[in-house]
Parts: sequence; structure tokens; C-alpha cells
Amino acid sequence: MNRMRPSLLMPAWEFSSAAGAVVLQAASKQNLLQLRLRGSLQDPRLVPVRNFRVNTVFSTSKIARSVKGDQKDRDSKDTEKSLVTTDNLFERGVKTKATFQEALDIFCKRDIRRRGHVEFIYVALRKMKEFGVESDIAVYNKILDVFPKEVFIPQNFIQRMYNHYPRQQECGIQVLEQMETNGVMPNKETRLLLLQIFGDKSHPVRKYQRILYWFPKFKHINPHPVPDPLPQDPVDLARLSLQRMAADPGARITAYQLPHVEVLDSGRAIDHPHIIGIQSPDQQSLLARHNPERPVFVEGPFRLWLKNTCVYYYVLRAELLPLEERKEEVIDPERNFYYPMELDFDLERGPWDDEEFDIDEVEEGPVFAMCMAGAGDQATLAKWIVGLQETNPVLGQTPVVFRLTPGPRELQRSPALEESGEEETVRSQSGLRES
Repeated sequence: MNRMRPSLLMPAWEFSSAAGAVVLQAASKQNLLQLRLRGSLQDPRLVPVRNFRVNTVFSTSKIARSVKGDQKDRDSKDTEKSLVTTDNLFERGVKTKATFQEALDIFCKRDIRRRGHVEFIYVALRKMKEFGVESDIAVYNKILDVFPKEVFIPQNFIQRMYNHYPRQQECGIQVLEQMETNGVMPNKETRLLLLQIFGDKSHPVRKYQRILYWFPKFKHINPHPVPDPLPQDPVDLARLSLQRMAADPGARITAYQLPHVEVLDSGRAIDHPHIIGIQSPDQQSLLARHNPERPVFVEGPFRLWLKNTCVYYYVLRAELLPLEERKEEVIDPERNFYYPMELDFDLERGPWDDEEFDIDEVEEGPVFAMCMAGAGDQATLAKWIVGLQETNPVLGQTPVVFRLTPGPRELQRSPALEESGEEETVRSQSGLRES
């Protein structure tokens, strides 16, 4: 201290030059900090001394780089540890609604300030489908309850103008978007939570208002609604799917085989999947007029989505006839007295009407029947063809060719069927062929 007192009584220009010489001799960031501390101990009655500005050469020294690198490694390790602990909360016990809510309670009680709540909410949203709670409004409200209350509310118009706490607001919007994707209608509790967390006129609250505006409008807009929930029985689900695809309300649904297990004398059990088919009277008449010399084809599987459930169906169809063999069917005008069968309008067109239409017309062959089966192998679909022969005798004289693509539920040909000779019997009855 005795040595430092004379330096404080020096003039300002001498002190700055002496300090500049010391700065040039310093080689680390620690010495620069000590010089700043010494400058702050000066007597206020003397001439004020300007603060030193550190050159970029000293700020990018090896020591500073090593400190920054260590800090980044430490932050990345802390982030990985937090994600690991968050994932571990959802890996305890059986995955049910109770265990999911228990994981949320454990996180909320662990830290009163809810540090790391954004990462935890993103993990919780990703795990909801595994626990089967992606359509539960009570669980979504409990996830929103993880946010700290009255912390992210803007206090003035400037904070409200800019995106106040953008990371947290985006996380809240993500919760509402997942609710919208799964068709979950928010309730009053959701609104109260959003007001306590983000305040009025925030982005999550506006998202909530848009959902309440559009959801009631589109809730009953579908003229052919899908039942909610969908039937769990595969037979009932197949009946529902075929009725939605059939254009004719008079089409008839037939159960050619119900799922059952057959136990042979040797003790071996054979699973027989379900086979549900549909055919309309018009399709029966088309198949009756079909030329037996031309083959018919069994094609599939084709996908059909009912909400989040994907089912597969197969069709029985024929190739399109050549132009020289086609015959135009003359429709009797007195076939129907309630409405005309043909309409011929002579509409006047203006000079600005565009008479050129770019329409891609794809002509396909007729479809004679459709079915849904629990297995996509050839032996199972051959039983469907055998069942169709009872109402369509022409199939006994017509070759049937299978054009099957590997489906996700395709089963290997059972060795028990080969031993019993069931597949050979089915082929001999219907004259089946494999493409």
C-alpha cells in the first residue's frame, strides 16, 4: 500500500502512460482485472482516471480460449445429464396414466423454481403416445401446470410488443398444437393456466382462442363421420371400412370366415383369420357378363386410414377391354320415372369462356368385389374366391391370377396347410394361378 499511494498523486496523463506500460507487459486476463481493481481504489478527490479497454489480442489468448472451452464442455455435460434424468422419470414402472402424472409431480416437487421445465415438457410431449394419454385433456393441463406462474407475463407494452420469453411461449404453443393434432378441445382450466403463465394477449392465449373458434366449426362438418372410438374387434372394423368404401348403399357384406383356432389330431393349433367381403348387385351383374376366357385378378393390399388406424383391403378386378370389343350400353329413357338417366344440355358459352380443360382421364377395368382379411397370403384369399363362387358361378370357369405385393401383415404359408392339402383343394376348385 505504501508503494501505491505515490502513484495515486500523479497527474492523470502520467498515470495513464504508466498504466499503459503495465498493460503492455501483462500477458493474461487476470493481470488486467487486477489493474481495473487498483484503478477503482483511487481517491475521488483526485483527477478521474479512465477505464482501460482490453485489446482483442488479450481477450483471445490461449488462457481465455481454454476457459471458454471448459465452460462449453461443462454446459453440454449439464444439459446431457438433465435430459438423461428427465427421460429416467418416464421409465419407472408400467406406462400408464398414473405413472405419467407421477413423473410430472416428481419434477414439480424437485425444484421450486422449475429449472429445466422447457426441456422436461418437450420430453413429456414426446412420451405421451407411449403412455396412451395423447387424447386426455387432464394430462395436457397438468403439463401446462409445470410452467412457473406469473414469471413470463409482460409488464409493459414494449415487452408485449416483442416476443417476451420466446422460448417458453414456443413451448406453450407446442403443447396446444399437439392438442390440436390429436383433436383435444381445451377447457376453462386450460385458459386459466395460460393466463397465469403468459398473461393476456400472449401468443399461447391467442392460439387457444383460435382453437376454440375453429374446432366447433369443423367438429360436425364431415357428412360421413367415423365413430369415436373405433371398434376394437377386427371383424367390426372391417365391416365399417367396407361400408365406407362401397359406393352402392345396397351392397351386401358377407363374412366368409370368422377368426378361430383349429386344433388338429396331432395337437397342432392352426389360426384361421377373418375374411369379410362386400359386393353390390351391379358388380354381380358385371361379373356375370364377364368373358370366362379372360382372367380376373386379385390385387392388394391397399391402405385405408380410419383416424390413426390403418387397415388393408383387396380387390377382385379385370383388365380393361380393347376398343373393338367394347359395347355401348343403350339406356332406356323409361327405366326410371323419378329422374332422367341422361342429361343433354345445350349451354351457351361466352367469348371469354375457356373451353380447353386439362383433364387426365385414366380408364381402369371393372371391380367385381372387395374384401378384408386378417392375413394377406394366397391361401387365405383363395378361400374368399371359393366363397364368391356361391353367388357368382362364372368364377368356377374363370382363371384367377393373384397380384399380391408384400404387405406389413403378410403371413408365411403355413406348413400345416401344405400337409393337409387344403391349398391344393382350393386351387383345384377355382382354377387359381399365381402371377
